[in-house]
Amino acid sequence: MVFPPKPGCPICSIVSSASHTTPNSPRSPAFPLGSTQPEVLWRDDNFTAYRERAHPISTKGHIIIAFNLHVPSLYTMSSADLPLLVSLQALAVKLLSALVSTSLASRLPCVTRGNEFRIGFITPPFKDSKIPIGDHLHAHAYVHPADLLGWWRSVAYSSIAWYDIKDLIAEIRESVSNNRVKSGYSSGRAIDLVPAAGARTGTSDGVETTELGIASLSTTIEDAGVLSTMLSRQSGPRTSL
Repeated sequence: MVFPPKPGCPICSIVSSASHTTPNSPRSPAFPLGSTQPEVLWRDDNFTAYRERAHPISTKGHIIIAFNLHVPSLYTMSSADLPLLVSLQALAVKLLSALVSTSLASRLPCVTRGNEFRIGFITPPFKDSKIPIGDHLHAHAYVHPADLLGWWRSVAYSSIAWYDIKDLIAEIRESVSNNRVKSGYSSGRAIDLVPAAGARTGTSDGVETTELGIASLSTTIEDAGVLSTMLSRQSGPRTSL
């Protein structure tokens, strides 16, 4: 798929400004006291992550992870993009872990199970009133509680508009299989150990019908702390011998 940059898009500008940085590595830029300039924390072939400094929703940390391509909507994605979503989730945990205070970091095993971290998308037609970008796909990741939210802004982060990334991954997997992806495991679901689970589809006679995903490059996601997998997909069906 082709998603060229959109002139005037604030996120496209941030992605472009970070394009010269070393991929797959965190950044530690220096900012003047009181600066609200986006603080880019990470860039790779698929994502640019920056710390929201102008209008954060949590005093403990608020990160925006933008797709490098100008993907217009969450609904553009397909099951072929499951590894990409798993990579985004793991990257968010990694970056939030680096932001938390020493006292919170001491409880990191609890945090990474989702008790403190919130990672997800705001679904249309809702938007964050302070960050009103609706046509460039990006995820929000923050440390709970969201103690800087006003009542109106909080609507976008409530169950009315918020789409948790774990729920999104589970629902996509359910849509391409005959099995219900069970939830409620305190230590996580076994299927979550396979990032590409549900990403490939095919017919009973061995013909692969996997759609072309957003990711266009072969990329491993070991750096994000999960199993390595290839994100690229072939554009046509493939018949097994």
